Formats: sequence, structure tokens, C-alpha cells
Amino acid sequence: MKIRHWLALGLLGGLTGCATTTPPEPRELVYTTSSEETFREAVELMMVQGYVVRHADLSLGRAEASLARWPEYRLQLQVSEEGSNSRVRVSALRGGQPLPPYLLDPWLVDLQYRLGVAP
Repeated sequence: MKIRHWLALGLLGGLTGCATTTPPEPRELVYTTSSEETFREAVELMMVQGYVVRHADLSLGRAEASLARWPEYRLQLQVSEEGSNSRVRVSALRGGQPLPPYLLDPWLVDLQYRLGVAP
């Protein structure tokens, strides 16, 4: 009986270890546009790129979207006011694992072009 008990605990412990992931590291950029305009354009960019927006709250400046192809990609967006500018923090997961932040640079550049503030 004790062997079964320890075996079950070991299996549960192993499964718990598999479920934990490190939180994704965000990439940030400040835009010279209002936070509302930036948020709306960022959510629109997600949709244009094929992401399904699961949650979006303008008052919180937060959105989450996923791309329904294998492995699943998820974007997490946070837009906040910074004076008359806006700060965008975006992070991503691929198959439940964090993507390196530098891979989000093209997305931030696309947003910059959509906002009309690209150099």
C-alpha cells in the first residue's frame, strides 16, 4: 500500500513540474501617440496578423490574443500612459513556453508604422 502511495505522489509531483513555466519577458517601446490610439491600433494589428483576441480592456490597457496554429502562439499586451506618450509592453508564448523578447521587435516596428511614427 505504501509503494502505491509514494508512486502516486511521485507522478503528481512530476506532472506538477511539467506544468510550471517561466513568465515571458516583455519587450517595451514608447510611442509618441496617446495610449488609447496605441491600444486600439495594437489590437487591430493582432487581428490583421490572424490572432484571435480573447480579452481586451481599453480601461486597463490590457489585451491577450492567440494564433490558432500549431504550436499555439499567445501575445500579451499592456499599454500605459507615459505623459502624452504611451508605453507598450508585449510578451509572447509559443506552445506554452516564453519567446525570447527580441523576436517581438518586428511586431513593435509594425505597430510603429501603423501609428505613423516610424522614423
